[in-house]
Amino acid sequence: MENQLPQLVSDAVLVKSGAMPEGLETVKGYDFNNGVNYHQLLESYKRCGFQATNFGKAVEEINKMIDKKMEGIPEEKKEDYYDNPCNRQRSNCTIFLGFTSNMISTGVREMLRYLAEHNMVDCIVTTAGGIEEDFIKCLAPTYLGDFNKYKGGDLRDRGINRIGNLLVPNDNYCKFEDWLMPILDKMLEEQKTEGTHWTPSKVIDRLGKEIDNPESVYYWTHKNNIPVFCPALTDGSLGDMIYFHSYKNPGLIIDLVEDIKRINNQAVYALNTGMIIIGGGVIKHHICNANLMRNGADFSVFINTASEFDGSDSGARPDEAISWGKIKKTATPAKVYGEATLIFPLIMAETFARREKEFKELKAQNEQRP
Repeated sequence: MENQLPQLVSDAVLVKSGAMPEGLETVKGYDFNNGVNYHQLLESYKRCGFQATNFGKAVEEINKMIDKKMEGIPEEKKEDYYDNPCNRQRSNCTIFLGFTSNMISTGVREMLRYLAEHNMVDCIVTTAGGIEEDFIKCLAPTYLGDFNKYKGGDLRDRGINRIGNLLVPNDNYCKFEDWLMPILDKMLEEQKTEGTHWTPSKVIDRLGKEIDNPESVYYWTHKNNIPVFCPALTDGSLGDMIYFHSYKNPGLIIDLVEDIKRINNQAVYALNTGMIIIGGGVIKHHICNANLMRNGADFSVFINTASEFDGSDSGARPDEAISWGKIKKTATPAKVYGEATLIFPLIMAETFARREKEFKELKAQNEQRP
């Protein structure tokens, strides 16, 4: 009996396995004996496990959006074919892109600019910082610093602002003020003399026209008629400048009501919709809530570091959005838990950047449309 495994241990440890659920893939990573092939490496993520698998699902979901867009308008829908509520040419999948302001502060800005330049998304939502930092970078650079090296008090004394490990001189905002104030004067004059009705999206479009710099995200959204919505337009340097302007030259009115109608109708009148949301907060909810108006998006990808334990919308998983009707019950959404400067460039490489030729062909087809 001393050499016999106790029955209790045997029953606890050596439990026999039942049949595995059908359709499961085996775990397998990339074999570097095959050399360094980045496309194959990233393709292998889906079978790697943990967040690598979520990355693979996100790539798959975004490619589904692009596939749907490339299908074109179905024959039975062509009689109803018309430009969408922002006078943007309609497609078979309206892709909503949301990002928080820190993405514009980082080098991810250049990737967001690429999407706008090549007309790859249909509607953008961001915060005030996501607007102003783009224009500020056209006027002066942002610098790489360090998360720990520089003390906040010392930076304050030197007129330098820290965004994570990025540093922005206060002078950059002074240059922004010098550029912006005359434009606000012109907008107010047009409001008084021409009856121009300003909304946040129309302000952003005007600024994209005025910057006249192809390095700007909003230069390209203006060129390609991609509406940009910013429900928190005053929550940043832009708000500071509007505040200052209200004393120097009062009377400018910016209407939120028209913009909520415009963004919601982007979803309501879409044939299919996809959501790509980088970060959380107002940009995440604004896009998801617009898609609630059509009983949910068809395709969805969330990229952020937030968890759901505190009940925040930022941390809410796609399944919670399904409960609200913001994502369709039949959808296969993906969430990647990760910091976006690491994740999003790799996702771009496996989706939009690999399919640039298709977007160019789609643009050529649309230009032939009567």
